Amino acid sequence: MEVVKMNETFGEETYDVVVVGGGAAGLSAALVLGRARQRTLVVDAGEPRNAPSSHMQGYLTRDGMAPAEFLALGREEIARYGVRLVRDRVTDVTRDGDFTVALDAGRTVRARRLVVATGLRDELPAVPGVAERFGRDVLHCPFCHGWEVRDQPFGVLASSAMSVHQALMVSQWSKDVTLFLHRVAEEELSEEDLRRLAAAGVGVVPGEVAALEIEDDRLTGVRLADGTAHTRSVLFVAPRPVPRTGLLERLGAELTETPFGAYPVVDPTGLTTVPGVWAAGNAIGFAEQVVHAASGGYRAAAAIVGDLLMSDLDAAVTG
Repeated sequence: MEVVKMNETFGEETYDVVVVGGGAAGLSAALVLGRARQRTLVVDAGEPRNAPSSHMQGYLTRDGMAPAEFLALGREEIARYGVRLVRDRVTDVTRDGDFTVALDAGRTVRARRLVVATGLRDELPAVPGVAERFGRDVLHCPFCHGWEVRDQPFGVLASSAMSVHQALMVSQWSKDVTLFLHRVAEEELSEEDLRRLAAAGVGVVPGEVAALEIEDDRLTGVRLADGTAHTRSVLFVAPRPVPRTGLLERLGAELTETPFGAYPVVDPTGLTTVPGVWAAGNAIGFAEQVVHAASGGYRAAAAIVGDLLMSDLDAAVTG
């Protein structure tokens, strides 16, 4: 599709819906809205969460597809229905009946409804080598990558006592799993944790991890601060999810605290506590996979179409 560049003039226009975010959730919402003949604009900053990954899994008919290819196809599809996409970043949103959406390029647009699909960013453990290998042989989700690395020697880098759950889960894909406690004290593991780890055959190694060992552009081991090294081919980590909720907070949306960050309170369609504002994808939770995000975008869009219709009919009756 033709993407409007940030330095192109498109003026202050009014749309039925502005979708903030051009990932799976935002594009799915835009597709449904375009097909429902809603004037729709997608504002995409081009920062998808799964950009480090070379493939995405578990999406029926799209299993193994590169995330960039998936998004490119989505952009082509929404263009068929007149949806416009601009490469830009939303810097502010205000409301005076409709919404005024300010873009980084200095333009503003108006919208009757909003879909916030801004996702989140993953804050990785500060261990040398982790960020550089993330999405390759440093992974976070066994459902996303477990099959591709099955039966290899796994390591799990503990970031909290909850990492026990991750170590137990990845044992479904390999019987050679070692949990590196890193900065988690052994005393933080419960008796139940220890029993389950033993039953799953997961080894437990105390001590801080100093760095990853890399040879010929592949992970070969995990080195502790005391100098000891453990041969591993794959390392699972638990990034700290940082939700991108700035726009929702400025609009006054109610957030709820979770162990994985603060996310907006939404109804089953993704409607936030702010009338006219929906959220979808990782904007509503850290565990939303691509297939969930696409579904959430669809639900939000369908609800918006009905909401706009009823609003227009009510205005016609009373006006």
